[in-house]
Amino acid sequence: MIYTLRHLTAYRYRRPVRFARCSLRLRPQDGEGQTVLESAVAITPEPRGRTLRRDYFGSETVSFILDAPHTEFRVEALSRVRVERPPLPEPESGPSWETVRAAALAEPSLGPDAPAHFLFPSARVPLVSAVTDYARASFPPGRSAYGGAVELMHRIGGDFRFDSKATTVATPLAESFALRAGVCQDFAHIMIAALRGLGLPAAYVGGYLRTTPPPGRPRLRGADASHAWVALWCGGRWHGLDPTNGVGVRDHHIVVARGRDYGDVSPIDGVVSASGSQKLKVEVDVVPEDEPMPQEAADAGHEAREAFVA
Repeated sequence: MIYTLRHLTAYRYRRPVRFARCSLRLRPQDGEGQTVLESAVAITPEPRGRTLRRDYFGSETVSFILDAPHTEFRVEALSRVRVERPPLPEPESGPSWETVRAAALAEPSLGPDAPAHFLFPSARVPLVSAVTDYARASFPPGRSAYGGAVELMHRIGGDFRFDSKATTVATPLAESFALRAGVCQDFAHIMIAALRGLGLPAAYVGGYLRTTPPPGRPRLRGADASHAWVALWCGGRWHGLDPTNGVGVRDHHIVVARGRDYGDVSPIDGVVSASGSQKLKVEVDVVPEDEPMPQEAADAGHEAREAFVA
């Protein structure tokens, strides 16, 4: 499947911003069943220059400075990506979770995909005893690591309520767990904390999800296309699991960045020097190649290509 992706982020400030330093992670990743065919980013106002690099975990990052006063800031990214992943493994296949735990501790590599980076607490994923205890029911002695994680994924999907108003990006993990409510970011963080609490390496994955709307309803934009899920290390191979939807990761998921938690993969971050309020608009389109892109997105894509092609 080939997808065209459009991601718009637009800020409007009440008072002029005189300085901003920003970093973008908007280009999908190559590898693990994905191939980026085209990628472009348009930034308004145009910065003096851009620095393109890859962070430690392999995500492409564009950094820049805006030092001219502005009241609006707009970033539009357009990509074409081919996604062809192998079938999901059988739920109870692979080594036991005790074997995976021991292998993770014995693995000597410290490369970007090494399990050592994803075993321990991180800034947004502390180890919480109640979360670890919650996970234990899915991991009796000798069970496969993948089978236990699949069951844990389904339990989170059944026990927790998706509620975009229950939490914010700053809600602590322990609070969202106690609420049994939140959004995909919360569900991913909770599942990661549960797996790490048992000694299993788990990563946070940010990207996009192509969803199917109810009959007669238009496809949602922005709210359910930008997504987060979990990757579990099972002794040399990573497996994607989506606790929000209770599914394994196949061709409807498009990976942009992977890290220890949301802080490593946020699409846009930085520092703004200003006072006063701001308004934020985010729009995301994930369109298969055999469907037309909305006209606004198509026009934005032309502008993006003219501005920057990687």
